[in-house]
Amino acid sequence: MNLFSRQQEAILTGFSTLILLIFSFLPFLYLSQDLFTSHGFKQTFFILSQATIWILLGKTIFIAASVTFLSLIIGIFIGGILAKTDVFGRKIALFIHGFPFFLPPFLIALGWFHIFGRNGFFGSSETSRIFFSEVGLILLLGLTFSPVISSLTIIGLRNIEPNLEEAAICVASPRKVFTKILLPLSWPSIVFGSLLVFILALSELGVPMFLRVRTYPIIVFARLGGINFAVGEAFALVFPLLIVAFFLIIIERYFIQNRSFTSLFSRKKKTIIYPLGRLRIPISILIWLIIGGALLPIAALAIKAGKNGFLALPNWIGSSLFVSITISFISATIISALGSIIGYQYVRKKWGSNILDNITMLSFVTPAAVLGVGLVATWNHPKTHFLYSTTAILIIGLVARYAIIGSRTFASIFYHTSKSYEEAAAIHGASFFRRFFRIVLPMHKKGIFATWLLAVAFCLRDLETLIIFYPPGLETLPIRIFTLEANGPQNVVAALAITHVLVTAFILFFGFIMKELSDSQ
Repeated sequence: MNLFSRQQEAILTGFSTLILLIFSFLPFLYLSQDLFTSHGFKQTFFILSQATIWILLGKTIFIAASVTFLSLIIGIFIGGILAKTDVFGRKIALFIHGFPFFLPPFLIALGWFHIFGRNGFFGSSETSRIFFSEVGLILLLGLTFSPVISSLTIIGLRNIEPNLEEAAICVASPRKVFTKILLPLSWPSIVFGSLLVFILALSELGVPMFLRVRTYPIIVFARLGGINFAVGEAFALVFPLLIVAFFLIIIERYFIQNRSFTSLFSRKKKTIIYPLGRLRIPISILIWLIIGGALLPIAALAIKAGKNGFLALPNWIGSSLFVSITISFISATIISALGSIIGYQYVRKKWGSNILDNITMLSFVTPAAVLGVGLVATWNHPKTHFLYSTTAILIIGLVARYAIIGSRTFASIFYHTSKSYEEAAAIHGASFFRRFFRIVLPMHKKGIFATWLLAVAFCLRDLETLIIFYPPGLETLPIRIFTLEANGPQNVVAALAITHVLVTAFILFFGFIMKELSDSQ
């Protein structure tokens, strides 16, 4: 029976490994194959010898770092207030604050354009000049990504042992406890949030293109998005980004690892709340003004759409909404299935699990345009046209890009699962399949649903990955909005954006309600 169980585990792990290698690792092999030829090496050396390439890369890294710094300032402040004080409406405030992050940043930029653009509601030539600049890009992305820092700050603060905090309160003021003890103890979660924001800012394509700010992903997209691109030149352009990606993996591996994830699904602990006293009303007003400000671009889009925009919607939306929902649900299911197996192997420290984890991390930290071009090089062939011309290629792209969400989230879930349950079942003759599917997974139904919901949200918001290789007539809703923005009616584009907002809000609100109902039981 023990041999049979090992065979079952090997089959399940081997199948998951094969899928992950085909989806995530094969595109990088296709991109790099020309580098090892004489022509490819010379071409790479020639392109990378141009100073403008490195200057633009440095500029892009500086922008990403600035976005991360701004997100930290906003996120730690809001996260600390919502996690540790009695500010009014904390749960609702957190949901509203985090919601814009789950929208394509391009949609948020479009909403701010209708506010501060030259012809916006509060626009002028001066506001337009600032908006269409590096400063505007940093401010917009910093505000959009700050909920990542807020959420992970809250996770870190809420998982500090209450006994330690109570002891600190006895000898220090609440301000010193927060700054000297609580924040330093929360640093793994905050640092991971910073890394995530930096990756997203470095990969962002839609917002810089809309704001006409030249960044490195734009030249990759411009050079490789055409029909006659060269694979060797493609790898030459993305090679510096791969170096950055490997550096980010090293940071995550040796300084963060999975410590920020281990608290995501830990047991509830008593949270010490500090009363604000007379400051409760003014601080609550300040927090709600900041959080409410994040909804202004959505309100601007709704006003811009108007009645005529929504009435014309059926003539412009096509199948994009159906495609978005379908591929997001299917991709999230595959991501969750693969993640459950890879995450389990990673926590149990099985052989090769670190390699699989590095592959998923590489696909995520590498700018999306690079992965997209790799998928084109891998699957755009006559023999695979049956797959490349269907939504299957979109699903492959999303699974490759966001597999890390499933594997790391499930790793955090299984980290808190005692081996004793499995060992007891094994003693009584239960096979690996029976232990895994009848004991391990059912114990974490909430975590599984949360993982799937998170993957759906990320797949719905994706623009950068899919825009390079989506089949004609099968564009997603974000791509539909992006391609119509330049020449389509503005009210219709705004109505399409609001449609995306409503779909995302419904899915996230459904998940929020399910969580609250589950917690109340």
